[in-house]
Amino acid sequence: MTSTFTDYQLIAQNLPKSLDKKASEKAISREIQYFRENIGKVRTVDDLIGNRRLYTFAMKAYGLDDMIYAKAFMKKVLTREPDSKGNILVTRLQDSRYQDLAKAFNFGNSGADFKSDPSAYDDTIKSYVRQNLETSVGDDDEGARLALYFQRKAGTIKSAYSILADKALAQVVRTALGLSDDAARGSVDAQANLIKRRLDVADFQDPDKLNKFLKRFSIMWDIQNNTPTAPALALFGGSDTGLSSDLLMKLQSIRLGSR
Repeated sequence: MTSTFTDYQLIAQNLPKSLDKKASEKAISREIQYFRENIGKVRTVDDLIGNRRLYTFAMKAYGLDDMIYAKAFMKKVLTREPDSKGNILVTRLQDSRYQDLAKAFNFGNSGADFKSDPSAYDDTIKSYVRQNLETSVGDDDEGARLALYFQRKAGTIKSAYSILADKALAQVVRTALGLSDDAARGSVDAQANLIKRRLDVADFQDPDKLNKFLKRFSIMWDIQNNTPTAPALALFGGSDTGLSSDLLMKLQSIRLGSR
C-alpha cells in the first residue's frame, strides 16, 4: 500500500500534467467551455448568481461548494457590502476563500467587464480545475487531498489565525503537530498561541521546509487514519504507542526509503 506522502508527491511532482489531464475530462471541459462562452454576459452580481451553472462554477473554483445555497450572504461578499458599522463584510472574514472570490469577481458600482478582459476569469478556470483535481484525489486519499490543498494555500498563510480560519489548513496543522481534540476546542487565541509556539508560519514560504512539514503531516495522518500503511506501528501494538512523532517519522522514513 502507498503512503499519503507518496500519493501527494505523485501529484505534486507532476502537477501540470495532472491538471491538464483533469481539464480534459469530458464533464470538466464542458463546464469550462460553458463558463468561457457565458461569463462575458455577466455585468452584475445578480447576473452571476442568477445563472446556476456560472454561479456553481465560481463557487466550486474557490472551494465554496458548501456555501452555494447562501446566495444572499454571497451577494454581500461579492459586492463588498458594508455592515451597519460601515465595515466591509469580506474584509472581516478571515477565511481567504471569500477574499479570493471577491477579488476575482470584482463587482463595483459599474459592474464587471469580463468580456473585454479574459484574464479576469482565467484564474477562476485554473482554480476550478485544481479544485476538481484535489477532490478526485480525496476520493482515494483524503490526506493527500489535504496536503495538496495546504501546498496551494501555503503562500497565503500569514499567521496562526489565518490557519485557524480555514478548517482544512487547521486540520493539517493539528495533525502534523499531534495536537489533541481538546486543543481544538480551546479559545481561538489559545489555539493560535499554541501553534505559534510549535511552528513558524514563515517556513511555509520555503519549498523545502514546506515539503518537510507536509511529509510530517502525511506520516501523522497515516498513523491516525491509515494504520495498515504504517506497518512499523504493528511492532508497538497500534497507533496509540506513546512514541514521539519524531521517532515515528524516522520509522516511517525507513518504509519510504529515505534517511
